[in-house]
Amino acid sequence: MVSKILVPTDGSKAALRSLRYAIGLAEQLKAEIILLSVIDKSSLIPQTVPTSSNIIEPIEDFLKNAAQEYLNEGEKLCKKSGIPVKTVIRIGRPVDEIIKEAEKFSADLIVIGSRGRSAIKAVVLGSVTFGVINKETKIPVLVVRK
Repeated sequence: MVSKILVPTDGSKAALRSLRYAIGLAEQLKAEIILLSVIDKSSLIPQTVPTSSNIIEPIEDFLKNAAQEYLNEGEKLCKKSGIPVKTVIRIGRPVDEIIKEAEKFSADLIVIGSRGRSAIKAVVLGSVTFGVINKETKIPVLVVRK
């Protein structure tokens, strides 16, 4: 039985589509959603970025704020549908953190979006979805394509 669904989000259209799909499943199954945003540690270099108000802030703070915004949007969608939701931000390699959090929360299913890149583009550019599917885990993965 599926009672906990982990949904990784990066704020993309594919992630939003997978969240909406997961919400539909959670409604039918009376399941809880764990919404996860992972800040890729490879993007954390000691730099600053200008923000919309022309204030310089460390890139890590900027990325954490962006991740929190994605989670807040997702949390609103879940609550609107009456779905219990937990939100989590992690820093690390996205594939590893997704699997780690799914195991930590004893998720019964991972619902993840795919942008539908070709296999060659996925290999060259890297693909979190591809990595999660091929990682050693017993947790089923449902890929929501566009």
